[in-house]
Amino acid sequence: MPTAPVLCCIVAQPVPMPQTLSTSLVAVLARRAGFTIAGIAPTPAEHSPEDRAQRVRFEQWIASGAAGEMEYLKRRNDHGELLRASLHSVFPWARSAIVCGADYSSAEPRSIDPAPAGTGWIARYAQTELLDEHGSSARPSDYHKVLLKRLHSLDSMLKEQLGDFESRCYVDTGPLVERVCARLAGIGWTGKNTCILNQQLGSWLFLGVILTSKPPEPESLPQLAVDRCGSCTRCIDACPTQALTPYQMDASRCISYLTIEKRGPIPEDLRSPIGRQVFGCDICQDVCPWNNRARSLSTKSKDPELAPRAPLINPALDWLAAMSEQDFGQWFFGSPVKRAKFTGFRRNLAIAMGNSGLARFLPRLRNWAASDDPVLSESAHWAIRKLAAQHTHTSPPE
Repeated sequence: MPTAPVLCCIVAQPVPMPQTLSTSLVAVLARRAGFTIAGIAPTPAEHSPEDRAQRVRFEQWIASGAAGEMEYLKRRNDHGELLRASLHSVFPWARSAIVCGADYSSAEPRSIDPAPAGTGWIARYAQTELLDEHGSSARPSDYHKVLLKRLHSLDSMLKEQLGDFESRCYVDTGPLVERVCARLAGIGWTGKNTCILNQQLGSWLFLGVILTSKPPEPESLPQLAVDRCGSCTRCIDACPTQALTPYQMDASRCISYLTIEKRGPIPEDLRSPIGRQVFGCDICQDVCPWNNRARSLSTKSKDPELAPRAPLINPALDWLAAMSEQDFGQWFFGSPVKRAKFTGFRRNLAIAMGNSGLARFLPRLRNWAASDDPVLSESAHWAIRKLAAQHTHTSPPE
């Protein structure tokens, strides 16, 4: 009697997911997400020499008062450790930092180029706008939101390829120092102006970081970029407020800090050096030879989400000063410029008008001198006195 056939059931074995991150995979997916460059940094082991050195450097920087009024940089955990001094203070599970850069350089005029009289300067990173499908201006863009969306996209693509893992995405908002991660990821070296410098791209890079629980492949460990600043000190020499020493910045003297983060009156001895800067400052990057080289070699098209907004390049101080609070909100809704707030922005305008040497700003300044806003009023009085000193036929209304 024939035996019944035996049916074999072959159970497919699950394909194991990679346990490490590959630089090549990250680079491909990062470009697909819209980034210009990407790298992976292993997080320094807790209490390793690199970790201890970073803790000491950051603690000393905070203790020196160089952080000014930026209290978020001074936050500590329950053990009294500065949160931004070491990733292990907040993310003990982190094994790698994926660092992505978006290039926002352009061929538009620089802050150090000749400009029409009576114009101000808004930092390049805050000039950006989102273009529509026809390449026309659509609305202001904020690199924080643009990059965060791209980081989440990259994070999702990686998890599709590698399976689930713990991760966090940050653009200037997390308790970490992006430029430290960028240096360890091989993106570039830390320049004397404290910006990350890439030999091909310069320093016009927005940085975003994905912290992950996956370590990088041993063969993917980055080669750290060589410091190519050499003996050059152009950034240090050009800083109007002397905020820079080699590889160190006193943020409390930096024009970006003074015009954006500083609340209340700006110290009087720093007002004249601010010049025409009304939001942020690009001087130390504009004078950098590596940025000039990258600018001359650039043939790329503009990033449609980070294109420069034409009206904000050398904007007329008269136009900016004429904005009501509602106008300011409409013009800069979704833009980093909102961080200065309307009151801080007008304070900055008053100082720029005083530094302009143009008597035509006196009527506006006299109006502001009578303002109920004590900071604007005091700044306007200072500007009037400075202009009056240059135009002796005009007397300040004291």
